[in-house]
Amino acid sequence: MVSQVEELKTKANGAFAAGKNDEAINLYTQAIALDEKNHVLYSNRSAAYAKSNKYEEALKDAEKCVTLKPDFVKGYSRKGAALSFLKRYDEAINVYEEGLKIDPNNQQLLTDLETARKDATGGLNFFNDPQFLTQLMTNPRARELLKDPETAMLMKMMQQNPNNPSLLSNPKIMKLLGIVLGIDVGDENDLNSKMESENAASSTKKETNTSTTKPTTSNTTTTTTNKKSEQTKTTTTNQTPAEIEKEKGNEAYKKKDFETALNHYNKATELDPKNMTYYTNRAAVYYEQKQWDDCLKECQKAIEIGRESKADYKIIAKAYARMANVKTQEKDYEAAIKYYNHSLSEHRNPDILKKKQEIEKLLKEQQQSAYVNPELAEEEKNKGNEYFQKADYPTALKHYTEAIKRNPNDAKLYSNRAACYTKLAEFQLALKDSEEGIKIDPNFLKCYLRKGHALMAMKDFGQAMATFGKALEIDPNCQEAVDSYRQCSVKSDDDPEEVRKRAANDPEIQQILSDPGMRLILEQMQNEPQALRDHLRNPAIAQKIQKLIDSGIIGIRHG
Repeated sequence: MVSQVEELKTKANGAFAAGKNDEAINLYTQAIALDEKNHVLYSNRSAAYAKSNKYEEALKDAEKCVTLKPDFVKGYSRKGAALSFLKRYDEAINVYEEGLKIDPNNQQLLTDLETARKDATGGLNFFNDPQFLTQLMTNPRARELLKDPETAMLMKMMQQNPNNPSLLSNPKIMKLLGIVLGIDVGDENDLNSKMESENAASSTKKETNTSTTKPTTSNTTTTTTNKKSEQTKTTTTNQTPAEIEKEKGNEAYKKKDFETALNHYNKATELDPKNMTYYTNRAAVYYEQKQWDDCLKECQKAIEIGRESKADYKIIAKAYARMANVKTQEKDYEAAIKYYNHSLSEHRNPDILKKKQEIEKLLKEQQQSAYVNPELAEEEKNKGNEYFQKADYPTALKHYTEAIKRNPNDAKLYSNRAACYTKLAEFQLALKDSEEGIKIDPNFLKCYLRKGHALMAMKDFGQAMATFGKALEIDPNCQEAVDSYRQCSVKSDDDPEEVRKRAANDPEIQQILSDPGMRLILEQMQNEPQALRDHLRNPAIAQKIQKLIDSGIIGIRHG
C-alpha cells in the first residue's frame, strides 16, 4: 500500500507541476483514501485546491494537515495562504505567527506574514492608499519634505501602524497631510494649531460684526476672511502643471487618440520626472499601439522610479503585470510567467494569479507541441515493445510514456501503455489510458479490449460486458471480445451483488421498484410468503414480479 500511495503522490505532484490541478486533486484524493493519516497529502491537495481557486477546500485540507502534524511548518503556510485568499487576513496573520514559533527563520512564512499584514491594512490605511501616495509623490512640496530622513521614517511607520495617535499628531506628518489635502500649514504650526487659528479668526469676525463702534474693522475682517476662504479653495482645487497634462492625456487616451495622449504624458514626465504614474501611462499607450519594446522600457523605468520614491507596491505590481501582458502577446510565456511572479510578489492579486495559471497551461501546451516528433515516438514504442516482451514492464512503461509525449495523438501508444498498466495491476490507470485512446480513435478495437479487461479486473462486470459489446459492434468476429463477454456474463451471474447492480440500471426495474404499491406487495411477500399466490392471480402484478425474479432482484425458494 505504501508504494501505491507514493506512486499516486508522485503522479499528483507531476500533474500539479504541469498545471493540471483537477487531475492532481483527484490523484491526491485517491492517495488519501489509502492513507488518511498522511499530513503531506493534505498539504499538497490544499495547494492544488488553492491553485484552482477553491479556497474553502484548501483551508479544510490545511487545517487537517496541521491537526495531523502540528510541527509541520508548511501546513501553517498552506492554512495562512488559504485564509489570505479568503480575505481573512487577521486569522492568516495569527496562523503565520504560530508557524514562526516552530521555525522563526522560515523565509516563506516571514514573507507571507508581511504580505498578510499589508493586505490587512491596505484597504483601511490612508497612508497605503494608492491615490494618496500618488498625490504625495506628484506634489513637489511633499516630495521635498520626504527628503528629510526623519519625515520619511515617520511616513513608513504610519504605513505600518496607521492608528498610532502619537504619530498622527506629529507635526511633520500633519504637514504632509495638510499639503496633500490642500491646506497650507506653515513651517512653525501643525494642522491642529492652524485649525485653532482659523477658529479664532472666525470668533473675531463674529465679535467685530456685532460691534457698533468699529464698523471699519468689521468690514476689514470680513474681507480678509473671504480672501482666506478663496485661497483655501484655490489651493484645494489647483493641480500642478504635470497633473494637468496627465488629465489631458487621459482624455485623449479614452478617445483612443493615442498620439495626442502620448504627447501630454511626455510633457507631464518632463515637468515631474519622479512620478512613476506618467511612465505607466506612456506604457499603456505603447501597449495599445503594439509597440512592445517601448512598453517594456517604460514599465521598467516606472518600476525604477517607483522604487526610488517608495511608491505603493500595488502600483509596482501593475507595472510588472503589464510587462507580463506584453510577453504574453509575444507568446514568450516563460518571460510572462516570470513577470507575473514579480507582480504577485509585490501584491497577491487573485486576477493576476488566474492569468498566470492560464499562461502556465499555454506554456505546457507550447512545450508539448515543440516536443512532438512522430519518428522518435515510433522508436520509443518499439523499445517499449521489446521490454514488454521481456516482461520488464516498468522499463516498457517508461518508453511508452516517452512515446506518448512525442506523439500524444496516437491511440496505439495509449493502448500499449494500458496493457503495461494492466500487467502492473494499475487497473485504474489502464482504464484511463484506454479511454484516452478511444477518445482519439473511437473505432480502435484494441482500446475497447484493454478497457474491458481493466473493468473485469476491477470486478465491474456490467461495464465490462458493455465495453466488449461495443468491441463486437466494431468487429463481430473478434473472438477475444466474444470470449471475454461470456466470461463477464458467467461471473456476473455468479455474483448476486453484480446481478442486482446490473438490474438496478434497467429502467423498467427502476420503475417497478419506485412504485409505492409494489413496494408494499414486496414487503408483504417477505413477511408472509404465502401472499405470493394471491398476488400472482393478478396478471399485471404477476408480470412485474416475474420481471424481478428473472433479473435476480428477488429469489423464490421452493420447498
